[in-house]
Amino acid sequence: MTNYLLKSIPEIHELLKKREIKPIDLVEEAFQRIEQHPEWNAFITLNREEARKQAIDLEQEEVDNLLFAIPIAIKDNICTKNLRTTCASRMLENFVPIYDAEVIQKIRAKHMIIIGKTNMDEFAMGSSSRTSYFGAPRNPWDSQKIAGGSSGGSAASVAGRLVPFALGSDTGGSIRQPAAYTGIVGMKPTYGRISRYGLVAFASSLDQIGPMSRNVYENALLLNSLVGYDSKDLTSAQREEEDFTRWIGKEIRGMKIAIPRYFVSEIVDPEIVKQQENVKKILEDAGAVVEYIDIQHLEQAVTLYQIIAMGEASSNLARFDGVRYGYSAPNCKDANELYKKTRQEGFGVEVKRRIMVGSYILSGENAKIYYDKALKIRQEMQESFEQHFQNYDLIIGPTTTTTAYSIDSPMDDVHKNFMDDIFVIPVNMAGLPALSLPMGFSKDHLPIGLHIIGNHFEEAKIYQLAAFLEKELDLDLEGEKVHE
Repeated sequence: MTNYLLKSIPEIHELLKKREIKPIDLVEEAFQRIEQHPEWNAFITLNREEARKQAIDLEQEEVDNLLFAIPIAIKDNICTKNLRTTCASRMLENFVPIYDAEVIQKIRAKHMIIIGKTNMDEFAMGSSSRTSYFGAPRNPWDSQKIAGGSSGGSAASVAGRLVPFALGSDTGGSIRQPAAYTGIVGMKPTYGRISRYGLVAFASSLDQIGPMSRNVYENALLLNSLVGYDSKDLTSAQREEEDFTRWIGKEIRGMKIAIPRYFVSEIVDPEIVKQQENVKKILEDAGAVVEYIDIQHLEQAVTLYQIIAMGEASSNLARFDGVRYGYSAPNCKDANELYKKTRQEGFGVEVKRRIMVGSYILSGENAKIYYDKALKIRQEMQESFEQHFQNYDLIIGPTTTTTAYSIDSPMDDVHKNFMDDIFVIPVNMAGLPALSLPMGFSKDHLPIGLHIIGNHFEEAKIYQLAAFLEKELDLDLEGEKVHE
């Protein structure tokens, strides 16, 4: 098998430009790599026929941008015209959208080639991708470990070098947490930076699409092509065009960086704290100032998330009723039975649990007691972040409290499952951009992620620091456990 997909994007670009390789070579290599690793279960649906046709058609086109003909994987909650989009649920097992999400239109405009739709937690509800109707994706570093969630298949596809890029969605850490567990770079941009049109909604005030990649530069490169105002998304932000790679390579001397004390408390694995201490020393040696701070309500982040996300999920998922599209329970005598049986049979256990809790939260007086109060505390947390960003350029901490754990570990402790995302949830609450960067390995050679949080619309500054650390740490992310 060829190894073109292990080369950097600029290297692949040059080969394509010189006509030393063709787009079909990249596509065939991607499918070969996927076939070699069925145990990772990274994909739900492959786009074989259309990807090959597109690759052959592109031979006649001019290679006009760095992303031209590059294979990409798409999380299976992002709508793709004429390509099955299941949200990893029985409810949408046979759903084929009649339109493309806005981000898919942007990818097609760059002539990227969609290889397939990646595995995930059902309707993005989970933190290990084990709620998938199609079985859990697995971690390429150790197939007995989780790949994280909910964008677990996207993370596995990039970490396993099946494709150079993937799209994920992040509602409470669902890009960054699996990126940390699998040793890749995952960015959740500022809320509103990327259109959510065509993303199947989970919690609309928190959801955000973002890029997942092998390294920092390539992540910024993909983000360049995804952003932009979209009138079809009422939360879309109008911003001037910018190049997110522009500060990559610049020194960080004089940069002020904060570490929340809660991010290095006893809830974090000592191995992860040790890796972060190493990062702190690298930053200080480079002339950055690193100080500890306190941010309000971080310890309440999971509780806030449960109230807000479940409330919004119960509202958003009301549309899956067996009438318009998706699964419809057979042999029902009336509409009430149809709704009841469809939702009973179409949704998995975790999704049903969240809908039930969310419905309770939003019912009657409970909306004031729980949801409205949670929104107030969320606002206070956001204001606390904003105050600190008046004094600091960036905030860092670990992405997760542990490394990837066993795929067979119990799932019955609901609170513990949410605690996987304790450090990443606050970023969604505040609508901030944040990135997970590999910063080292545990004793058993599992990746550890560093979480870099920026102020609103300051993704370029995050990439500046991330690229500096990536170069200084110089980790072997190809890793003998990932590829032979």
